[in-house]
Amino acid sequence: MHTQFFGNFLLNKGVISPEQLVDALKVQANTHKKLGTLAIHSGFMSASEVEDVYITQTHFDKLFGELAVNLGYLTEGQVDNLLTTQLPDYMLLGQILVDKNILTHVELENLITEYKSVYEIYDLELIEEQQEMVNKLLSDFYLPEDLPHSEHILSYLTLLFNNLVRFIGEDFTTLNVMNLTEVPTNFCISQEVEGSFSFLSALDMEQETAITFASRYVNDEFQEFDDYVRASIEDFLNLHNGLYTVNMSNDFSMELQLLPPIPHENMLLETGFSFYLLPIMYSFGTINFLLSIKKMEE
Repeated sequence: MHTQFFGNFLLNKGVISPEQLVDALKVQANTHKKLGTLAIHSGFMSASEVEDVYITQTHFDKLFGELAVNLGYLTEGQVDNLLTTQLPDYMLLGQILVDKNILTHVELENLITEYKSVYEIYDLELIEEQQEMVNKLLSDFYLPEDLPHSEHILSYLTLLFNNLVRFIGEDFTTLNVMNLTEVPTNFCISQEVEGSFSFLSALDMEQETAITFASRYVNDEFQEFDDYVRASIEDFLNLHNGLYTVNMSNDFSMELQLLPPIPHENMLLETGFSFYLLPIMYSFGTINFLLSIKKMEE
């Protein structure tokens, strides 16, 4: 999930444009991890040392690891270690931006250092610490400071991002939350959840985006915007909210009830309560996730 946060971090820093980010996400799945990027991430080499090896490669037909050993930057043991290292997705995104000459290795190294420092990313191997880090990132990026009972919203967003990765794909970046009183829709599916924590959630997107979203969800190829596409997106939202109600029952002994999903097309959506709108930018289009909290009881 770290790519999604890192992409937003880069956008907020103003070092890349949304168009550049979308382009990088499109090629991410087919990009191989480079040993130099792995070496920077592992702390074995600095960005300037990696650049030196790349320059040397223009004069000698040798592998990166072989040259790095010859130049004294790596040991053979470190090369073997790097070849089996799993690179975090946010580093892979950074590598693509370097390959496209949007960032330099030095700029990427500095940005990674700042990102890891600000959001306390230390050990991605430890599942418990990783979850704490994800919670911190979600809170810092997306949750308003005055939001009541933010732990329930945090659980909802964590599950949403996990379900998007699981069912749709991880080639997305979330943008900053907007607070609105009403939302104009394109193709929108909304669903209310009732109980001591009552809210309306919705997914809104353009029809072309909906076709690809639905195709990925059911692992089939839809060619046009039809009832199958509509039903697939309804099913995704209903599945996600159903999983959330189970989690709330297990974790907080809170019983919630799902109402049937409702479609909206080209109309103004309003509830009498404010909406939190979270744009989710996929490589194939942007999905707007909407959340309107109607009631929260102690």
